[in-house]
Amino acid sequence: MSPGVAIVGCGLIGRKRAVALPGGRLVACADLVLERAEALARDFAPGTGAAGPATPAPVAVPRWQEAVTRPDVDIVIVATTNESLAEVTRAALDAGKHVLVEKPAARTVAELEPLVATARDRGLRVRVGFNHRYHPALQKAHEIVASGQLGPLMFVRGRYGHGGRVGYDKEWRADPARSGGGELIDQGVHLIDLSAWFLGPFTSMAGFAATYFWDMPVDDNAFLTLRTEGGQCAFLHVSCSEWKNLFSLEIYGRTGKLDLFGLGGSYGVERITWYRMLPEMGPPETTSWEYPRGDRSWALEFAEFVEDLRQGREPNPGLAEAKHALEVVEAIYRQSGYSDARLPAPDSRR
Repeated sequence: MSPGVAIVGCGLIGRKRAVALPGGRLVACADLVLERAEALARDFAPGTGAAGPATPAPVAVPRWQEAVTRPDVDIVIVATTNESLAEVTRAALDAGKHVLVEKPAARTVAELEPLVATARDRGLRVRVGFNHRYHPALQKAHEIVASGQLGPLMFVRGRYGHGGRVGYDKEWRADPARSGGGELIDQGVHLIDLSAWFLGPFTSMAGFAATYFWDMPVDDNAFLTLRTEGGQCAFLHVSCSEWKNLFSLEIYGRTGKLDLFGLGGSYGVERITWYRMLPEMGPPETTSWEYPRGDRSWALEFAEFVEDLRQGREPNPGLAEAKHALEVVEAIYRQSGYSDARLPAPDSRR
């Protein structure tokens, strides 16, 4: 039988997860706002089109602790705000459940580390939701790099940003106690994870996080220069004062370059362009692919997790990859004068 899934956190991301459960079945929904859990469970009841007629209706529970301890739950998806990610994951592991937890998986490395020990000691699997790896352009890029056709990689250049919205500085992401930081821990961890996926782990981390526009005690821009042990570099900029949503990742090898742009939706049609260096150099040979269909990364990621469990293999990205991303985040925050509470020093505010 397909694994039973509980979703804790039934907001936008929880809903994205609920419609992307290939090989799984939604059995329980939990949210601090019970009405949200009830609405999600209702939308996935038999006969709604979201669930098959033979599928039992998922239930909404008033406390997330009830969801993670249910005997019919095999996998817990943790889609809460950042301050609850580690707490819910730890409880799910204590209850003997496998977990898919949204990035960044915790606010700090210190919050994350106990999860590593608990999962190992109980023989459980934890996948961290870095779903960008499952976008088709990223999958194509990784295939090309793995084939060796780009030659040894030299460096990566990435930009990721959005423009916020009216009142953005009053939302939970602007509260360091809830978020653990600003744009760097939000969209920044995606760029860090993708760069490490291509280049390997970073051993040297330099950069600067600052608040330039938004009236909030967390960063709205961060600039990073990361190096691997072999000297390969990632030059990254993340911003929530980008105004026009942007995703751009360029991967440079000795014999060519991959230029990835867009993530679909407001970020523009997803595409990848491969520039192959010719022996005589000059203008490169160019091939492009576009992916105009909807975002299937959530479904592909969950299917990979089900396969992790079937094969008994360690998920990648998992807690180790999330820990590395948080180590980078914490290094940049320290260098930028942020306190342990992720509050900027007075002279770093506008």
